[in-house]
Amino acid sequence: MSSVPEFAVRMTGISKSFGGVRALDGVDFEVHAGEVHALLGGNGAGKSTILKVLNGVHTPDSGSIVVGGKPLTTHAPEASRAAGIAMNYQEMSLIPTLTVAQNIFLTREAKTGSGLINDREAERRAGELFNMLEVRVDPRKLVGDLGAGQKQLTEIVKAISQDAKVLILDEPSTALAVSDVERLFVFLRKLTQRGVAVIYVSHRMDEIARIADRATILRDGKHIITAPISELPIDTMIEYIVGKRSLGLADVVRGDASRGEVLLELRGVSGRHKPSDVSLTLHAGEVVGLAGLLGSGRTALAKVIAGLEPAASGEIRVRGKRVDVRSPSDAIERGIALVPEARATQGIIPDHSVAANMTLSVIDDISVRGFVDQRRARDITDEQIRRLAIKTGSREHAVSTLSGGNQQKVVIGKWLASDPDILILDEPTAGIDIGSKSEIIRLVRQLAREGKGVLMISSELSELLTACDRIVVMADGRAHEDLPREAFDDPAAADGDLAHRLQAAEQRLQIKIQEALVGGKEESHVGH
Repeated sequence: MSSVPEFAVRMTGISKSFGGVRALDGVDFEVHAGEVHALLGGNGAGKSTILKVLNGVHTPDSGSIVVGGKPLTTHAPEASRAAGIAMNYQEMSLIPTLTVAQNIFLTREAKTGSGLINDREAERRAGELFNMLEVRVDPRKLVGDLGAGQKQLTEIVKAISQDAKVLILDEPSTALAVSDVERLFVFLRKLTQRGVAVIYVSHRMDEIARIADRATILRDGKHIITAPISELPIDTMIEYIVGKRSLGLADVVRGDASRGEVLLELRGVSGRHKPSDVSLTLHAGEVVGLAGLLGSGRTALAKVIAGLEPAASGEIRVRGKRVDVRSPSDAIERGIALVPEARATQGIIPDHSVAANMTLSVIDDISVRGFVDQRRARDITDEQIRRLAIKTGSREHAVSTLSGGNQQKVVIGKWLASDPDILILDEPTAGIDIGSKSEIIRLVRQLAREGKGVLMISSELSELLTACDRIVVMADGRAHEDLPREAFDDPAAADGDLAHRLQAAEQRLQIKIQEALVGGKEESHVGH
């Protein structure tokens, strides 16, 4: 009889809350030894939280964890590693100034007989691991000199170097070429044949269908289903992921805006890595959504348009004229403003007042001989507080005292103060409650009615479907389809309530994204 336990991982009744928000609600999650187990769910489903609980980053509020037949009672990364769990994080944890080998064995360095760090031995062992994976990465190279794909492979090798019994891979193929994904799959099968359990997180359902043995789907912090992958065709997976949610945005009426002149036109725009050969137009009075998964190139495209990253080729045209956008100041001068995804680090100065934050984008315009005209600053701030219905006791209150939704309104107001024609919103509702999300979506529609062109990035497909007039589906840096919002309406759901119709549209958009992923990978393969 095999000494390998039937369950590599058994998590029972796991609950976890953050600041009153329940991220996990009594979740059961079981993984067999020797299987690839897919963990699926939309944004906010609880995937990352349950994996961080398993990996010791978060302590569960309740529930039990058994790894390899033994209870895991100490919740710390060291305890999880000792139990045989290794995790490859979606956010890379590599140190660019160290070599590949040094990163792989960081805190577990090989030593010489005299106790000194033995870099040569680390390089030899790292080389063996890359050979097992059948990929070429030089262990002696600095990580900062690697391409995105090689960094991702280094992350994976770092995880497997720990001789783990449970390997967690969070979106491992995002930066990999088709050939590297195939090698990864072959290697994962070798690991499972040795009894290693692989927990595989990916939004790429074509990959899930090929590599996984079973799948567990979470939604809104709850366990929805665990089943063999043979019983979960892609459309069924999408149905479980989207679910029959009440969808708090269903009561937001999109309303029509009068479409005017072309404000922004991209002709074959490419960046250093992404985007790749993207063409699109944005009219006055129009909201265009960018839909796609991690690594699809949505934010990379926004950064090129806003001057944060240089365009490698192609043309950017504003009101019909070709422009060079080499810096954010170039973009602002041409009426382009970007509201970034990272609100806390890039959008606001939390300890400064609402007024100080609101006038940052126009500080030069309202200053005389280095002194800010306080009356103009007050007028600008009060106008945006009124316009955006920002809830604050005073313009002098620190932004950190406001709710997440009102902080986001301050960020948007800061850029509206510069009166841009083209507003790019990158995940404008991330981390805020459903009521505030509805307010932000209504605000986006109002800006379109005022004649602005809005380019909106969101991982919440229901938000794009509620806010946008057109949706561009992106994958692997390319724009695959540019479709009117109505293309996602299901005639069979026309008689249903708004929530049901929005749910049906979200499923159709999910399918379009998956089709683009398959097409994008095929194009990438041809290119190689």
